[in-house]
Amino acid sequence: MAVEVVMPKLGMAMKEGTVSLWSKEVGDSVEKGEAIASINSEKIEMDIESPTEGTILNIAVQEGQGVPPGTVICHIGNPNEKIMIKEPVAEKIDLEIDEQEKPKTKESPILPQGDRLLITPIARKMAQAANLDIEKIQGTGPGGRITKDDVQKEMEKSDSKSVNKEERIVDPQHPLESPQQIPVSGMRKIIAKRMKESLQNSAQLTLTMKVDVTDLVILQKQANEILQRHESTKLTITDFVAKTVVLALKEHPKMNSAYIEDNIHLYEHIHLGLAVALEKGLVVPVIRNAESCTIRHLSKKGKELARRARDGQLPSEDMQGSTFTISNLGAYGVEHFTPILNTPETGILGIGSAYDTPLYIGDELERRTILPLSLTFDHRVLDGAPASAFLQTLKRYLEEPITVIL
Repeated sequence: MAVEVVMPKLGMAMKEGTVSLWSKEVGDSVEKGEAIASINSEKIEMDIESPTEGTILNIAVQEGQGVPPGTVICHIGNPNEKIMIKEPVAEKIDLEIDEQEKPKTKESPILPQGDRLLITPIARKMAQAANLDIEKIQGTGPGGRITKDDVQKEMEKSDSKSVNKEERIVDPQHPLESPQQIPVSGMRKIIAKRMKESLQNSAQLTLTMKVDVTDLVILQKQANEILQRHESTKLTITDFVAKTVVLALKEHPKMNSAYIEDNIHLYEHIHLGLAVALEKGLVVPVIRNAESCTIRHLSKKGKELARRARDGQLPSEDMQGSTFTISNLGAYGVEHFTPILNTPETGILGIGSAYDTPLYIGDELERRTILPLSLTFDHRVLDGAPASAFLQTLKRYLEEPITVIL
């Protein structure tokens, strides 16, 4: 009996999931646990694995289509097995499965409901990339379905026809080039939308400051030597910065706020967002009630959230409700940058790459370690002076690191 593969619920707040990519086609064999598709919801993206061994009998939800959790997205069973589908979205697919038992003909592609051509997801992507008109492609698959082989043959024909021609697609912005076009979808599309909205709906200003963290680096090494005797956890510079941010937010509560519908919402608790870079985009896991956490707790919680985010196991509720965000580009050698607000938050702190430089301490020239910080804030909530005072408080804690762990 065919097995239903459904859209999973990626967190309690999830209302809709989107199939971003099918890695298998109808008729392909799959092993249990093999990835068959990628799905996304909000900023979560993960692979769907086959729950059983068998053959992909149908694909009920096309790439880019959003459906509620629990919706059947495909069936897996024995080759040529018939399935009964009640969902309207899948009526066309049921027709395709029945057609698999009929001999192939050279008839024109069948137009199902809505006059849509039958075409596999991979074939559609190939045709779009090659700028081919799919209505002119002869399908040889079941029921006249256009397959990737059909598209490949059409691409070869197109290449042979254009050998002696100088025609090409012209970009009006760059008439001497023919750039590749990449459709924006999934997580990248969500991030693009939110970043644009952030800049359009807030008055953002960025301040930068350099902090002498020489003593902090020494304290970090000493702390890690002790921690390694008892556990495998290591404290990073980011962990210390996270703790100082919490301490500074307690002294400057207006930075721990949000501008919503002409009202400034001051939050009692500090829910710290930590930006995590993934292969397909950026997510912001949240450490809730960070004001009650020790630096070791912040470190463990932050690392665990980052690991789950990279593994695609972080539910959407763990990426919502932050009141202040930290973004670190130090690993990429970036010093100062302009982080964009995770609206409606009032502030976001960017951590740059620490570097050593000679610096006068009194009359003596010493080798010191400098950490660049970049603070973006919403000018509707704060002016430059109080935002600068927040940065100065961060600087004080980081340059007197013993106060961070006391």
